[in-house]
Amino acid sequence: MSGDRKDDHVRLATEQNRDRHRRNDFDDVRFVHHALGAADIEAVSLRTRVGAMDWPVPLYINGMTGGSDATAIVNRDLAVVARETGIPIASGSMSPVFKDRDTTGGFRVLREENPSGIVLANLSANATPEQAHEAVGILGADALQIHVNAVQELVMPEGDRSFTHWPENIASIAASLDVPVVVKEVGFGMSGETVAELARLGVGVVDVSGRGGTDFAAIENARRTGADFAVLSGWGQSAVGGLLDSRAAAEDARVTLLASGGVRTPLDVVRALALGASAVGVAGGFLRILRQDGRDALIAEIRRWLEQITAITALLGQTSPAGLRNTDVVITGEVREFCQARGIDITAYATRRGTGKDTLS
Repeated sequence: MSGDRKDDHVRLATEQNRDRHRRNDFDDVRFVHHALGAADIEAVSLRTRVGAMDWPVPLYINGMTGGSDATAIVNRDLAVVARETGIPIASGSMSPVFKDRDTTGGFRVLREENPSGIVLANLSANATPEQAHEAVGILGADALQIHVNAVQELVMPEGDRSFTHWPENIASIAASLDVPVVVKEVGFGMSGETVAELARLGVGVVDVSGRGGTDFAAIENARRTGADFAVLSGWGQSAVGGLLDSRAAAEDARVTLLASGGVRTPLDVVRALALGASAVGVAGGFLRILRQDGRDALIAEIRRWLEQITAITALLGQTSPAGLRNTDVVITGEVREFCQARGIDITAYATRRGTGKDTLS
């Protein structure tokens, strides 16, 4: 049953995110410190533009769950957290609504508990325009996330096996909605070629959602008899690799990039913003805190993140998330190797502050 699968996802995702400090590609991104270059903290504003939307902060709770009694409780708690901290929130996939109408309330609670906040609905690339309109209506959503997850579907025992219709579906949904459409991976990354294609399909916001966080291939493999798909462990690009690979295409097409996947700390958020993201999403790490320590603990943790994002932004001499694209960044290790293989010039990232210009502006 779908509800059982959703409960499995929450349990396995929580188990995966126990080691919140394990190394990933964000560690290959280092800032050059300028000892006399800090800005005044009170001058910093965390407001950011995401496509046509104005967000109060560049941090959001990314889509996680829904579709069962247990996940409805999780969604209620997350909605309260979003309301109390002022950060945007995305729902998990609302596909269960179209199979069992009794699950609707477990998603609607995201708006009921957070009436004035920014809320994103979420559907798969299999959705129809009619379903997209209904999902947006159920949440009074400010935008719709469409998740693309071919890797997860292939490993999922009951998953989809047909994918060539996805581009046409995405274009139809984007053309029919009067709210922004955000296309996101579920943890396997985006390439520059994919971002360019999504722009041609009418999509204005893309979440590169890379590996390093919750691994849905591993989750679905754990649900398989024999766990015989371990070969796909570590598949895809990281959020860092996705941002670097996609920035030229995004700039050319005026697409806003978001980042998620493997975001462990406020410093990782600032790193992603410096590499071109307009906002950064966290899912598994926040879910672990919620389930382990409770709602109040997660509220306190997110407030601490926002305080530290503000402080690090000032330390880097900037007063806004967009300004972080003018900071000096040195890229090393496996990310550097990835960029060399993909023909991405990373040398200019290390000397941006002196020019006062983004690498691609």
